[in-house]
Amino acid sequence: MSGGLGAFKNFIARESVRYNLVMSRTSAIKGDQLTNALQILGVHFLLGRQSKDGSLHKQPQRLIAALALSNESRLRLSLIPLFLEHPEFCVHVRTVAKKLNPSARLTLQCYYSAAVWLGQKYQPHRKSVPDYFSKELNLVPTTDLEKNLYELAKRHKELSGAQVDWLGTYQHAAQIWQKGLELQKG
Repeated sequence: MSGGLGAFKNFIARESVRYNLVMSRTSAIKGDQLTNALQILGVHFLLGRQSKDGSLHKQPQRLIAALALSNESRLRLSLIPLFLEHPEFCVHVRTVAKKLNPSARLTLQCYYSAAVWLGQKYQPHRKSVPDYFSKELNLVPTTDLEKNLYELAKRHKELSGAQVDWLGTYQHAAQIWQKGLELQKG
């Protein structure tokens, strides 16, 4: 019995160290570094200054965590177009979510889930973003994408306690992302 408790304490200590490492590494990332990384990745959701640090785009877990932890709502919201533009980053989302504080985890889970259904809505023939968080958010997805987004927005409001039009927020992210795609084609 005491061996189990010791192993549990060791596990908690390791997780705490890992969490603190992630937080210390991501807290030093500035908004212009995040914007620059998104621009390099072709996610033209935000405008900003060029940063001297050009390596963040090569570190998907660190980028995702830093966006989810950002104090700026526009940077957090850029998670949606990031996943729409780069579905290959989805393989990192569950690992990152486990390392985040509850507020940032909720942001990541909800914005990621919005990207799931917005991707199916706006780009049905493109590689889809897999649904990883519906069960954790107590959502039951249907074939009606609008209903899924509505239910997600309702749940986001309940869990966050923020009186925000989350559905409008998700749609805004999709509209800006689509405009960026049109500009790239034009």
